[in-house]
Amino acid sequence: MKSSYSEEDVKILLKDISGLVEPLPASVREKKIQSGTHYCEMLPLEYKPSEKYMEAYENALKHYSGATAQAAGILAEKLYEKKGDGLTLVSLARAGIPIGILIRRYLKNKYHADIRHYAISIIRGRGIDKNALDYILQRHKPEDIQFVDGWIGKGAILGQLKEALKEYPKLDNSLAVISDPACLTELCGTHEDILIPSSCLNAVVTGLISRTFLRDDIIGPKDFHGAAYYPELASEDLSEQFLQAIEEKFVYDRGDIKERVPAESGAGAGINGFAIAKKIAGAYGVKDINFIKPGIGETTRVLLRRIPWKVIVNERYAQAEELKHIYQLAEEKGVSCEISQVDLGNYKVCGIIKKMADV
Repeated sequence: MKSSYSEEDVKILLKDISGLVEPLPASVREKKIQSGTHYCEMLPLEYKPSEKYMEAYENALKHYSGATAQAAGILAEKLYEKKGDGLTLVSLARAGIPIGILIRRYLKNKYHADIRHYAISIIRGRGIDKNALDYILQRHKPEDIQFVDGWIGKGAILGQLKEALKEYPKLDNSLAVISDPACLTELCGTHEDILIPSSCLNAVVTGLISRTFLRDDIIGPKDFHGAAYYPELASEDLSEQFLQAIEEKFVYDRGDIKERVPAESGAGAGINGFAIAKKIAGAYGVKDINFIKPGIGETTRVLLRRIPWKVIVNERYAQAEELKHIYQLAEEKGVSCEISQVDLGNYKVCGIIKKMADV
């Protein structure tokens, strides 16, 4: 699949469906999703950032590239210690792709390691792309493969990964992420809910590709899952700018670097993400747990791609600089932001999707 990334950085195992599927606005998609159409059978209309929102993104990049670089470096060291030069990164498209590239560049810069990096699709409720996985397994040892994503929200994709890999018992079913406020994995750069600036934007920071797509009339039994490429956004592409901004902040002598650890940290420590999401659902009368999207990255996605009902904020972080882009998006979309009635644990914010029957 074509993207604005170099093939040295990542080999994207997706079928190019450009021009075959008409992107739909969020209001149309949301009604279809809540009426039973799976989200992977549609493509979202890409959000066109306002000038103010782009200012918020640039601000996020300026202030949080260092924290992202630190977490990426810690994660890269963990993975290199675990798998060595044989490490093969398999990032989950599309949020995982820039993270996989950052890990690869860190290890190349520090250890001169030439790490192979692939991107494949995994879809909640539909599973992993087995054709793409088989392609990789024909070329690499299963024990070398490490799955990578951007962050863990409440853990739905991690659960999907573990379920999908029951058919591949030789594969490591752990998920490496920059940020794990859900406390579900030790393969993370931090358990703090940090702002990863790439979460603020869509295709223009992820190689100009759409989110992944799976529908029988377009994706055949031997095809990879699909995605569209957006060459018309080339003049707005910030994918390489984002990567370079983080790469410039890498620290390779890690003697003084400590993992950013919130009060409750470590896999299994405190209340995990799914339990917190259930508490939120109960407190706010939300029957579908999939409508609860905790964490900075997931809340941003709700505001960019879905129809939000409200945003709830951890009182301790209500004035945090890293929530500025969320407040900006919420203001543009007329969505209320309020202090959470529930202890959000390590999460700084949570987005709640609107039930369309109530509209």
